[in-house]
Amino acid sequence: MRFLLSIGIIVLIAGGAFLFRDRISGGADDLKVGDCFDVPATADETVKDVQHHPCDESHTAEVILVADHPAAKGAPLPSDAELRTYLSNTCTSALEVYVGTAKADLYELGAFYPTDEDWAKDERGVTCYLTLLDESPMTTSAKGKAA
Repeated sequence: MRFLLSIGIIVLIAGGAFLFRDRISGGADDLKVGDCFDVPATADETVKDVQHHPCDESHTAEVILVADHPAAKGAPLPSDAELRTYLSNTCTSALEVYVGTAKADLYELGAFYPTDEDWAKDERGVTCYLTLLDESPMTTSAKGKAA
């Protein structure tokens, strides 16, 4: 009987995690295209976790691209200007595809990218996301909102 109770508890926990996976905090590096989340208030610092939300509930950001920076392994860290140019070009193109060029000017872009230490470990992951220009919350997905 105790074994069945243990199995029941495990199934309950796993089921709850599955059902509420889009409402729990998770790693910023685990975000996928289309995921909605809240931009952390400490955006100037290293971001490890973000609060996920279903896109039909209040959220402040939506992922539009997950990619790898094209720099080769062992390549030096790009300068701030090079990184800004790469992110601007890459994220802007992704935004226009994601929402449509007619609506792209309604959004501001943000990105998560490797820290200096992660870059030295050959991590190249970049996550581009959108927010509304006025930073107000959204309650729907921005995908395909082109007129």
